[in-house]
Amino acid sequence: METYLIAGLGNPDKKYEETRHNAGFKAIEALADKLGVSISDKKFKGLCGTTVVNGVKLILLKPLTYMNLSGDAVAEAANFYKIEPSHIIILFDDVNFACGHMRVRGSGSAGGHNGMKNIILRLGSDAFPRVRIGVGDKEGRDMISHVLGKFEGEDRKVMDEVYKAAADAALCIIDNGVEKTMNKYNGLDLSQKDV
Repeated sequence: METYLIAGLGNPDKKYEETRHNAGFKAIEALADKLGVSISDKKFKGLCGTTVVNGVKLILLKPLTYMNLSGDAVAEAANFYKIEPSHIIILFDDVNFACGHMRVRGSGSAGGHNGMKNIILRLGSDAFPRVRIGVGDKEGRDMISHVLGKFEGEDRKVMDEVYKAAADAALCIIDNGVEKTMNKYNGLDLSQKDV
């Protein structure tokens, strides 16, 4: 049976729960809700849930290593299930895109994201699909206070829609491939929807 690992990145402490840096956690939670999966098994230095969709086994993972060591959890799960990088999908926050936007890519650099840097290091490859979730422009604030800040007002409503769309994009990658998923989701602006 074909197996995919889908990991959403974030920081585990309660104080980080609603922060921009935890957009990956929120997206993987939206995917788990959609699929009716509990991400509660403690293994691979994270919380994990497993299901089968259309004959494909999906491993959903929330690394509990803190962001900068996300690769420890991803690599451990990938090694255990013998999953190639092309079958690993990472959902994570990206300050290069405004709230309401996301970008799907099939491979590439970490783009300055420490969690992604660590995953690339631990996998020894950057050739894995990813869904970059826009968390807004830092608007004169330093990067750390921005990503560890929380969404407010309209942005929070918009992000709830983005998390669902990111979850759908991950499934679309599995069903239709990266190219078709990029065509469908890149350029989408969910802030323009009536949410």
